[in-house]
Amino acid sequence: ANHEPAYASEMFFGKSIRGNRYGDSVMEVDYGVGVILDKLRELQIENNTFVFFTSDNGAEGIMGKNGGSNGPLLCGKQTTFEGGMREPGVAWWPGTIPAGQVTHQLGSTMDLLVTSLALAGLELPSDRLYDGINIYPILSGENENIERAIWYYRGNEMFAVRVGKYKAHYWTWNHQHYHFCPGQYVANVTTPDQVNRTENPIVFNIERDPGEKYMILRGKEYTEAMELITPYVEQHRTNMVKGEPALNYCDKMVMNWAPPGCEEINYCLPVPTKSTIKLCGWNH
Repeated sequence: ANHEPAYASEMFFGKSIRGNRYGDSVMEVDYGVGVILDKLRELQIENNTFVFFTSDNGAEGIMGKNGGSNGPLLCGKQTTFEGGMREPGVAWWPGTIPAGQVTHQLGSTMDLLVTSLALAGLELPSDRLYDGINIYPILSGENENIERAIWYYRGNEMFAVRVGKYKAHYWTWNHQHYHFCPGQYVANVTTPDQVNRTENPIVFNIERDPGEKYMILRGKEYTEAMELITPYVEQHRTNMVKGEPALNYCDKMVMNWAPPGCEEINYCLPVPTKSTIKLCGWNH
């Protein structure tokens, strides 16, 4: 995702219709993807190359016009609402994946590891569990959509889960200082404090209500939704093996970003002169 600090090279700086660094950076990403695809064609390997384009999170709503838009979806980056974690994905493989088709299969970037290994004819190591699945049969049109759970984590805590058209929130949180949902308010949902809903999850029908504005009240549909979701959650919690985070230490020298050329637009972030590694905390 393009987010702060937005950056565009000289070729694109000030050239986008958006008229700011965010628009310029999106324009450059679009161009860069085109360059890669053109190179595949030049090398005549496009028919033997699986390309998948997506994003790691939704747009950063708190940046206003200097950020993107999540349309009707609720909130944005740094939340587990749809605006924070739901992104489109584009698969490209001429001659193998039919062009112009649309699938509503729930997917995750974790699927790309499993899918890529399967396409390469390699087996997954058997010493661990995988949250991803092979989505190639869906992309190629060989199989219909399959039912699976998608997990919405913040830090070490499972905030929500979606199965099919239903999504259950086990925790809710906006942020009392940063307001990740500017201009959006849903009572008892976009809560400024972290609220534990584990005993009585908040449920939405995402197909009918992608903006998560109308929670399903207790009744037949609520019961059916939780009967669908609960077995997935129980199995997930039983099988979960928590590993040591790969980035459990913060280094300010790594986290700050001052790319070449930032001086020209007066937008360099200060970089410490020496490394100050410390243990990072993360509240959910």
